[in-house]
Amino acid sequence: METVELNSQLLEIAYRIREMREISGFTRDEMAKRTDVTLQEYTDYEAGKMDFPFTLLHKCAVAFGIGITDLLEGDSAKLSSYTVTRKGQGQMAAKEDGIEISSLAPMFRNKIAEPYWVRYAYSESQQNRPIHLTTHNGQEFDLVLQGSLKVQVGEHTEILREGDSIYYNSATPHGMIAVEGSECLFLAVVLPGEGAANTAELHASIVEARKAEDYVSNRFVKTHEDEHGALQSVDFVDTDKFNFAFDIVDAIAKKAPNKLAMLHVDMDGVERKFSFEDMSKASNRTANYFRSLGIKKGDKVMLVLKRRYQFWFSMLALHKIGAVAIPATYQLVAHDFTYRFQAAGVSALVCTADGEAAAQADLGQEGCPELTTKILVGGTREGWHDFDSEYTRFSSRFERPDDAIAGEDTMLMFFTSGTTGYPKIASHSCTYALGHFVTAKYWHQVHSDGLHLTISDTGWGKALWGKIYGQWLCEAAVATFEFERFDAKYLIPLFAKHKVTTLCAPPTIYRMMIKEDLSKFDFSTIVHATTAGEALNPEVFYQFEQATGLRIMEGFGQTETTLLVACLTGMNPKPGSMGRPVPTYDVDLLTPEGKPAELGEPGEIVIHVDKGHPCGLFQGYYRDEEQTREAVCDGIYHTGDLAWRDEDGYYWYVGRRDDVIKSSGYRIGPFEIENVIMELPYVLECGVSAAPDEIRGQVIKASIVLTAGTEGTEDLKKEIQEYVKTHTAPYKYPRIVVFRDELPKTISGKIMRRLL
Repeated sequence: METVELNSQLLEIAYRIREMREISGFTRDEMAKRTDVTLQEYTDYEAGKMDFPFTLLHKCAVAFGIGITDLLEGDSAKLSSYTVTRKGQGQMAAKEDGIEISSLAPMFRNKIAEPYWVRYAYSESQQNRPIHLTTHNGQEFDLVLQGSLKVQVGEHTEILREGDSIYYNSATPHGMIAVEGSECLFLAVVLPGEGAANTAELHASIVEARKAEDYVSNRFVKTHEDEHGALQSVDFVDTDKFNFAFDIVDAIAKKAPNKLAMLHVDMDGVERKFSFEDMSKASNRTANYFRSLGIKKGDKVMLVLKRRYQFWFSMLALHKIGAVAIPATYQLVAHDFTYRFQAAGVSALVCTADGEAAAQADLGQEGCPELTTKILVGGTREGWHDFDSEYTRFSSRFERPDDAIAGEDTMLMFFTSGTTGYPKIASHSCTYALGHFVTAKYWHQVHSDGLHLTISDTGWGKALWGKIYGQWLCEAAVATFEFERFDAKYLIPLFAKHKVTTLCAPPTIYRMMIKEDLSKFDFSTIVHATTAGEALNPEVFYQFEQATGLRIMEGFGQTETTLLVACLTGMNPKPGSMGRPVPTYDVDLLTPEGKPAELGEPGEIVIHVDKGHPCGLFQGYYRDEEQTREAVCDGIYHTGDLAWRDEDGYYWYVGRRDDVIKSSGYRIGPFEIENVIMELPYVLECGVSAAPDEIRGQVIKASIVLTAGTEGTEDLKKEIQEYVKTHTAPYKYPRIVVFRDELPKTISGKIMRRLL
């Protein structure tokens, strides 16, 4: 078995070397000369017939301009601050003449080396004193040969024992002492470096410590912060009694009836302002209206309302009645409606008169006997009730029923985006709304006197993240601007005009923004910007910051969850990183073998649920026990998304589990290539996927949308390929480049790589 595995590993390394030789344009004869072996010997090495000596691997890596880790593992080193390798856990590089050679910092980029042997005497007096810290340019590597060494790098402290090692940026304040009662012998490898430290300077985060505000939601949410306002933990209490419509919206209406709940601007520029009292009364009228049409507790009601303000009336009304709300996009066609009506058992539909949604719903209704009630907003249509004229006839008083839904009762269902197969139905309880308190306060950083804008259609799950629950839990107002297609010249001026203070938009919108001359727009009222929905390209981060002074704080979650990983209050954003796990979930990274992933090692993002069901996590997939068991098993919820973790605990997105590209023995995440291509000024959008190849198994394909006025020529394809070769590991370049007018996306705006 071991021999088979070794032979397989040998062939993989040989395959990677051949691939890099071909990419670099070297002949076998040229590589033989560069590695100081005969042509026959090199040919045998490349064919996987001979084990590789360490010197040959090193010379190959130098010739190709990549790290040796790329050849050994088929993956690039990722860490840039420090990496710890425990005894016996180094990466085996070679065995030759009885010598074992292991790389002890395989995940550290751009390693440089100068060895020193060091002895530290043990001092009892040092044990309870702060470690003296020092800095110098360059990098350092320490390998403990005997004894124990306590090493501090920045704020991180590690205990290293015989065989342990550490690699770190020595421009970071660091120091060490011998511990555990005896002297310590260690190998120190240091390079002074050239000029300044080799790390990008992080902007200092300016965070104001805020006193706990007297929210009505404080009855249900107890948060614990440090002295800088950074969230440490969250407790949810009395959740069995919680109903968002009654306990938040109606409660705020009693406390501050005239407080602004929503600013709405329609397509014609008509402005409407709704106070919390307005929202309370309108939702009561709507609840009484829906009841008159036979809508009752437990009924499934689909809402297809774009950005119409009636969506908020309807959501609150359904929460009060106890019916289950199912938001959906207006982009559905007949067969989409049919599937959703049947899968969820929809009995009522509230739909916008805009576009073809109602007509498509009528076509999709055939064969769906459970759908008996159809309500139209913004127009009239045969066979439909007229919401606008009918709901006003009903009372604005609605008493909380004795059997009102609360706690773990089902409140909401959402169809997943359906990147593969038919979309599943994620079911959420009433406590889901509470889970978004963290979303709004610590990620969006809304204030009770502010105006928050999340750019999202109400058919997307993102609307519930940013347009209703968390924001109103924090008693902030939400802004809704209606538009058909994003137009920066229309939308951005509304930010300053209406004094939007916090902004959240998907990366696609930010990409569109930075292609405009942002110097012509006023962002002065916005104090905080966030993004989620897909990973954010670092280039977009830098360009938006340069133009506006705003640093985009990334977040990650799913239809099945609330916010899982994010850059919260008190954190410095690392461009390209999702941030750290939020305290409301026990988040982890697991390898395919189910083991915790090491620093820099890709793993699946999972949630441990063996100690209890987190507030905000879905109840399961409606009418699909099998898929629920696949997603939640052995005390773990599997997201299906891959990431790696750095030494500061920040998560870096790799892609969906099924999106990882395996080419010539290399494992390549599409997002890292998209990041590089997005640096080119003429690229508007980019999606990277795998294309089948008889020789390599898979090759990288880049589907690109160019900016207006850019011609997609063969020369431009070659330019893009060469740019990727020189700005990341060469084996990651796209062998196939295609130009498209647009990229296929889910209704939530995520690129559908399987259709590229």
